[in-house]
Amino acid sequence: MSEKKIYTDSGIEIKTLYTANDHQPTINDDLPGEFPFTRGVQPDMYRGKLWTMRQYAGFSTAEESNKRYHYLLSQGVNGLSVAFDLPTQIGYDSDHPLSEGEVGKVGVAIDSIIDIQTLFKDIKLEDVSTSMTINATGFILLAFYVALAKQQGADLKKITGTIQNDILKEYAARGTYIYPPKPSMQIITDIFEWCADEVPKWNTISISGYHIREAGSTAVQEIAFTLSNGKAYVKAALAKGLDINVFGKRLSFFFNAHNNLFEEVAKFRAARRMWAKMMKQLGATDPKALMLRFHAQTGGSTLTAQQPLNNISRVTVQTLAAVLGGTQSLHTNGYDEALSLPTEEAARIALRTQQIIGFESGAADTVDPLAGSYFVETLTNEVESEAWKLIEKIDAMGGSVSAIEQEFIQNEIAKSAYQYQKQIENGSKIIVGVNKFQSEETGTIPGFKIDDSIRNIQTEKINAVKNNRDRAKCDQVLQILNDKASSGENIMPTVVEAVENFCTLGEIADTLREVFGEYK
Repeated sequence: MSEKKIYTDSGIEIKTLYTANDHQPTINDDLPGEFPFTRGVQPDMYRGKLWTMRQYAGFSTAEESNKRYHYLLSQGVNGLSVAFDLPTQIGYDSDHPLSEGEVGKVGVAIDSIIDIQTLFKDIKLEDVSTSMTINATGFILLAFYVALAKQQGADLKKITGTIQNDILKEYAARGTYIYPPKPSMQIITDIFEWCADEVPKWNTISISGYHIREAGSTAVQEIAFTLSNGKAYVKAALAKGLDINVFGKRLSFFFNAHNNLFEEVAKFRAARRMWAKMMKQLGATDPKALMLRFHAQTGGSTLTAQQPLNNISRVTVQTLAAVLGGTQSLHTNGYDEALSLPTEEAARIALRTQQIIGFESGAADTVDPLAGSYFVETLTNEVESEAWKLIEKIDAMGGSVSAIEQEFIQNEIAKSAYQYQKQIENGSKIIVGVNKFQSEETGTIPGFKIDDSIRNIQTEKINAVKNNRDRAKCDQVLQILNDKASSGENIMPTVVEAVENFCTLGEIADTLREVFGEYK
């Protein structure tokens, strides 16, 4: 009788047994904190400092989100992670007709600098690291944040945080883009250039595999497509004459942590090694510009609405994968997020999961604890090998922008998502509580609902801002923004000036719509 074959979600066959003959022993010569960083970006990893424990939060109004931030900070969070509502993400003010029904729903509504002041009320920006999951309008949110830091009297050279700012994965997987790819890339390189001088500790981009994975990719596709996108950003910055050893230090990544523990650990290790090689080929020499630093989030698409408390166990496995894989920062999902935004209780359990792994499990006691495992080292090599094959295909098409325009990346993700769903439906992939071990659901988990009246509150705030500002000054600044965007000058200084003069997010986005058009 032939033995049943077992594969990872990326289709890599798992052998029954691994021995020293399966992997190259040279891998063990790698040291953490040294090229190619397979074993981590710090020589002592979590012995020196644990990863930044973030909780992604933002909903309703800035007032409500501010309360949640203060609660999370009081519970031991050391980095904030802001979720924005859809109108904010695609450059519409809350009073825009297309915003109806979406204001404050999947994140916080931000229309003007007044909302940012409220969002971070009694939080010193110099003392906290803030990650903002925002792409098409990332440059406007960064301008709001910098303007507030200036109002607080903060030293901009000390401000730390990240804007996601990864537009390529929006075209490939997520859809919250505004402008066509070329002007979008121009805005991103403007941010690289401006931040290097003004906010040098700010991570100017978080090149995101997370949403690629959420859209249905495999682990191998996640790192291949993400690193290809990273290469496209680097090449765009080099074409603008920027120094790879300067902007390269401020590139960061954002990955998904899924259920297959060992494949995920191998994925993180392989990604670091691949990026170091890629950056070296592109001309980077500074070790910090060769390091892949990443934030991880547990897999939203793995959460089930059936038996939702099982999600606590899933999130624990995924948290362990991210930690054993050497993440720099981590967000853990609430067990109820397949049903609604996380309740305060679910957010607390999610944070406690990180704290238990950090302080009780021993996983943080030594660097790269799975190194030298015949299985993990072999799997790291195999994940890397498969990912390079995909990257070579994308390179042959002319890079990520071209591969997205030809819909290669979108189609590859769609095929994988279809295969995965087919396996669940035919029972070859078991999801506990969904297609096996089902039970009669009796208790209901209380959902977290957002009231539609929030749009009215935001509209009143916008009207108050517009009635109390210098309209002529606003028009003047927006005209300068239009001129600079048309001529190809760096738009960031003018965007900061615009938000300081109470221009709204929608007005700034619309000014650039006039110049760049919209991507359809």
